Parts: sequence; C-alpha cells; structure tokens
Amino acid sequence: MLVDSHCHLDFPDFDGERDALIARAHEAGVGLMVTICTHIRKFDKIRAIAEEYPEVYCSVGTHPHNAGAERGIPVEEIVSLAAHPKVVAIGEAGLDYFYDKSPRDAQAEGLRTHIEAARQTGLPLVIHSRDADEDMAEILRDEMGKGAFPALLHCFSSGRELAMTGIELGLYVSFSGILTFKKSEELREIARVLPPERLLVETDAPYLAPQPRRGKRNEPAYTAMTAAVLAEVRGVSAEEIAAQTTENFFRLFKKVPGNAGQTGVVSS
Repeated sequence: MLVDSHCHLDFPDFDGERDALIARAHEAGVGLMVTICTHIRKFDKIRAIAEEYPEVYCSVGTHPHNAGAERGIPVEEIVSLAAHPKVVAIGEAGLDYFYDKSPRDAQAEGLRTHIEAARQTGLPLVIHSRDADEDMAEILRDEMGKGAFPALLHCFSSGRELAMTGIELGLYVSFSGILTFKKSEELREIARVLPPERLLVETDAPYLAPQPRRGKRNEPAYTAMTAAVLAEVRGVSAEEIAAQTTENFFRLFKKVPGNAGQTGVVSS
C-alpha cells in the first residue's frame, strides 16, 4: 500500500468526482490520503470530506499564503479543532518567499503558532518551505530548542542543507511529483542519500503532476509514479518503497489507525 500524505481534496478541481478519484487511487495501490488544510476558516469543508470517506484523513492549519489574512488565530483554537478524530496533522504552515503573498513576519508568526500546536497535540506539523531555506532552518532550530515537536518538510524542493537540518532535528521529508521532473537531478540526489526511515511520498494534488502527466491535473493515484522514481533513485524495488514510506507514515502520523486502508487495496 502507498499513502498520499499530502493532497487537497477540498479544492474545486475535484468537485463532483471525489468518489471516482478515490476509486482510481485504490486501483493504483494508494490506500490512504491526507487532505491538507490551507485556510482554518474553511476547515469545515475539509473535515466534511474526511468524515465522508474512511480512507481520507485531514489536517488543520493556515498556509503561509494565507498567514496575513488569518493572522492572530490562537494556538488554543488550532488545538481544539485538532481534537476531531479524523484530524491527524497540523498545517500546512511555513514560509514562502517565492510568491510572498503574505508579509514575512506574519508567515513566521503563523509557523511558530503551528509549531506550538504540534507540540501540544503531538500531531506532526506539515511544513511548507519555498525559497526560505535559511530562515526556515533558523526557526526550526530555535523552536526545537524550546521543546521537541514532530514534523515533516512536505513537497521537498529545497537545498541539501535544509534537508540535512531537518533530518538532524528529527523531521521527515516528503517528495512530490517534482522528484520526477527532468531538471530535478539535484533533488533526486538528495532523495538518494536521505535515511530510508524518514521518507514519505505525496502528490500535493491538484498541483505538480509527475512525469509523464506533468502539466495536467494531479490526483492521489499518481503517488505511485513518484514512488516508482524514488525507488529507482534509491536502487530498490517499488514494493520496498511502498512498504517503507507507508511504515514511515504510520510512525509519524500516529493518530491514523495502523491498519487503516489495508482492506481491499491493490499492492503497488
């Protein structure tokens, strides 16, 4: 079984076809999906999708693009929403200096708030980091010094130094379809050398469809394509990558029942 550890099933791209989408994921060997929150104020839709589908779990949090609009949401509110049985992660939160859609101080403030929520709940923080390696590493080191928290660097496309900082601090690293792109040689080299027990896979659907679907709408079924490239890069079988990344997922996302999604899933 594979797990799509990060997708956005609440996005309008999937309206009206989630049943078919999830059926295709099962056919591709993807047994579980985590639909990730980007607006806490729109969390109700995310929660409803997770409640409707047994194989779908969710997170609660504010994307850095929305950090300005949702500035000041207290830790206590995030923690309270995270008590729902289908909420298995905090975030996504982080720093995005590529688009800079929110003030950088608001992004950093939001990230630190979400870190505290991860500490209090024990749920993993889903970290978004783009073109902000130095500041992200500094915040992670500072916050980890205040008290440990579980986390992963999602849709990893940063440099080797941030990857190794994450590993040093106990974080996991998740790879998306970017890993399959022709110009991602440096990223594939990072994926090759990371510890196997820290690797996850994801789609970030509807974005970043892997080769050969690049440029089209992404969906959870395509997790298998990224996993196949990760297996090739690391010199192991697709079955080994599926087993390893799924084991890693359950170790990090402790709130997900250990046998969730196993029944009736085609082995990848």
